[in-house]
Amino acid sequence: MTDATATISLCPQREALLDAGGHLLVRGGPGSGKTTIALLKADAEVRQNKLEAEQQALFLSFARATTARVMEQARAVVQRSTLGSLVVNTYHGFAWSLIQSYGYLITGRRVLHLLPPPEAAVRLSGMPKSAHHSELRRLLAEEGLLGFDLFAGLAADVLERSPRVAGLVGDNYPLVILDEFQDTNSDEWRMVSALGKYTSIVALADPDQRIYEFRGADPARIAELITLFNPRVFDFGTENNRSSGTDITTYGNDLLAGVHRGKAYKNVRVSRYNYDGGEALISVKYAVLAAISRLVKAHEKGQWSVAVLVSSKRFMLEVSGYLSTTSDRAKAIHHDVLLDPEGPALAATLIAGLLEGAASHEALANRLTADLISHMRGRNGGNPSQADLKLSAALAGYLEVGKIRGSARSGLVDTIKQVATQCMALTPDGNPESDWLAVRRVLLAAQHDKLKLVGEDARFLRLLNRGALLRETLAEQWRLRGDYSDASGIVSAALLQEHFSSSTRSWTGVNLMTIHKSKGKEFDEVVIFEGSRRGRLLRGDATDKDTAQAVLALRVGVTRAKSRVTIVTPDWDPCPLL
Repeated sequence: MTDATATISLCPQREALLDAGGHLLVRGGPGSGKTTIALLKADAEVRQNKLEAEQQALFLSFARATTARVMEQARAVVQRSTLGSLVVNTYHGFAWSLIQSYGYLITGRRVLHLLPPPEAAVRLSGMPKSAHHSELRRLLAEEGLLGFDLFAGLAADVLERSPRVAGLVGDNYPLVILDEFQDTNSDEWRMVSALGKYTSIVALADPDQRIYEFRGADPARIAELITLFNPRVFDFGTENNRSSGTDITTYGNDLLAGVHRGKAYKNVRVSRYNYDGGEALISVKYAVLAAISRLVKAHEKGQWSVAVLVSSKRFMLEVSGYLSTTSDRAKAIHHDVLLDPEGPALAATLIAGLLEGAASHEALANRLTADLISHMRGRNGGNPSQADLKLSAALAGYLEVGKIRGSARSGLVDTIKQVATQCMALTPDGNPESDWLAVRRVLLAAQHDKLKLVGEDARFLRLLNRGALLRETLAEQWRLRGDYSDASGIVSAALLQEHFSSSTRSWTGVNLMTIHKSKGKEFDEVVIFEGSRRGRLLRGDATDKDTAQAVLALRVGVTRAKSRVTIVTPDWDPCPLL
């Protein structure tokens, strides 16, 4: 046992894991301690001189928010001298590092230009999902544009085709820990299996947390690992270190087994409301206010957390709007929203273009039109409605020929011209925050919903963690040149940097997100809410596969809680999963 584990009680199985060599598979449910023992394993390898001075242990996870939590946990359980020998990264970040160094062996290009998700969404909008991969491959081959969705595949190509490179990487990282292994897609598995020939793999997995089949997670993945590498298996079963003293994990496991109905569970409550429509939202607000009241009393220092989990991004924004207002005799609740970046990022690019200005009102109106097209096509992850596709195509035609048909579309063009004129008339004062807000107010006051929506999306830009960097860089631009002439480039660079940064976000207070986004996180209390019509946890036309995935997702959401779970559902049509 190392000094790092001296204050941690380890069972014989965990002791054996620390001493084991070769490939390892660590199974266990939520809160069973998989991450902790993996970090202690890395510490043991370093302390026992199994890693040479220049070698490091590599810990890979899917989300940047998870990597920040892992580093925080590492500082608590491993020796300070070990931290320098531990690298915590995302699968994407690791793949990108390989591409930067060796991607030219596959692409033949020394220079690649990144295509961030918001821009990729614009490029792929209107295409069937089945065509996305081939289009991204075409953009890479013909234009040197590399989309994030190609990272793992391209890195796998490098490792598979160049054993020398794979050997060098394996020599640098003789121990690789794979978090949430059950969620790896086919390209990530190719990358891992190629690397595993030259390094020791420690795979952390819970097949019952496999909620990403839509992005390629495969129920057979763990079996594939066992077949290829024959790892030594350690199983922590249903051990629970996260929510001990409650029945939260038991309830989650009973959900999977279908034996939860009619039972009572400590600190798990299903709350049913009796009203329909928008009034249903008051039920989630009351549930959150009750959670806050309990936690404020229990946490004297104020470091408490509540997660409000819903089924979809669209419903999440509806719930956020309601929580932000004082209504039905219930006060507004300050909260953060964990949302996808496309809408805010594309809105930021549009506002930056208006800050830059142009030589004429007409030129600025044309730029605004082009940026509005991108926002409409890309804000929903590249899945615009048919109406938005038709409108954006009409606006694109207008930019080419200067004409557009239909009074409604002509009205939008007129509004675009008015917004451009109003922005040209603004007098910037060199304070990026006030200048930015002045442009956003013009958009919010515009007489067309498409422009108002840009202003609404821009409200969420602060949640992308780059607000301070944007302000500083725009302020420096103003000091040097007296204008915002490169504002769009500054915005693009800051948002691109966000995709590779380690999240330092604190999950204190109230946080609203989809159930899928809660994966890998933990909170004091969790409130899971489904609306009366929108935002159902299970659609009425769900297939057996949909139902199975919904059960897995609900179990993930439930087990994010450390002390209490409240599930809010309509009384007259309760979720059948409950």
